Amino acid sequence: MGLNEIQDQIIDEFAALEDSLDKYELLIRHGALMPAMDNKFRIDKYAIKGCQSKLWIASEVIDGNMIFHADSDSKIVRGMAAVVIKVVNSHSPDQVAKAELYFINKIGLQNHLSPVRANGITTIVKRIHELADDYVNHRTGENFPQGKN
Repeated sequence: MGLNEIQDQIIDEFAALEDSLDKYELLIRHGALMPAMDNKFRIDKYAIKGCQSKLWIASEVIDGNMIFHADSDSKIVRGMAAVVIKVVNSHSPDQVAKAELYFINKIGLQNHLSPVRANGITTIVKRIHELADDYVNHRTGENFPQGKN
């Protein structure tokens, strides 16, 4: 499924909910469904600096597609990472680097989050794009392990 199709599905899923609390609960459910992060990625190298909550984002390239791993000690932040990763996971580094993640504005996520949390989603998107850009530009050694190519 393409990046935009996945984004459109997420938009539809959130649009069905009118209450902000229901949207928070859906975000938390997305986080709960995200696979557990392997401890090998829960290190300072993959920690996102400047976040109020602990957050780790790592990626690897397997068979030419990026696979992202994330975790947080906050259920909301984990959920934010989960919805972004749901969109970009299993796509080529080039597709991820160029991805316009319009679903974030369409679902009004930033309107329902505190300013600190809204900044967090921006940080998550920025890190995802950096990881993809590093691979596209052959700067892969330092930022993430290489899987099967």
